Amino acid sequence: NLAHDFMELGHRLNVQVEVAVTYGGQPVGYAVGPALEAKEALETLRGNGPGSLVEKATSLAGIMLELGGTASPGMGRQMALDILKSGKAHQKMCEIIEAQGGNSKIKPEEIPIGDKKEVVLAPSTGYVTHIDNKSINEIARAAGAPRNKGAGLRVILKEGRRINKDEPLLEIYAEHETKLDEALAIAKRQPPIEIEGMLLEKMSHRPRME
Repeated sequence: NLAHDFMELGHRLNVQVEVAVTYGGQPVGYAVGPALEAKEALETLRGNGPGSLVEKATSLAGIMLELGGTASPGMGRQMALDILKSGKAHQKMCEIIEAQGGNSKIKPEEIPIGDKKEVVLAPSTGYVTHIDNKSINEIARAAGAPRNKGAGLRVILKEGRRINKDEPLLEIYAEHETKLDEALAIAKRQPPIEIEGMLLEKMSHRPRME
């Protein structure tokens, strides 16, 4: 697989390589789409990000800190987490934004997203048992992402979470009404989120009567 290919390449070039295999069964965080992801990233840098995004980001940053010799082996993730919590990561992002001519004082809520919005409701009560990343990406593309920066979607609940019928399950954003309709049609045709009850299967055995 790809991880082994990278390891083999490092071996052949005599270069130190460390590969991190991460879980890709559902979106990291909740947002999909340029502006929505930027908003979520900025919220994370300000200390209000989803746990899955924080864990993945600090884990990968920790590996780089260890490879660069800044952190001791096994201590990289904690160092990255401390940097995030201290506000230094957010400060550095502001410096990068300013160096590129942007507004370094921008707040997450000031990032413009598509003004056309549709909320997909849960068809039944139960638990989120599966999120289809391929379907999620198709819906986001249909909404206009990444060409339309404000287009995309937000997943409200992740796998394992309970939801009641008619509660918000997915938010779709677009900059054009036709794009929103197309994305919504895909979401209805191939629902990206599966909901099931706790009882998935029932098996019975009845003894024969003599």
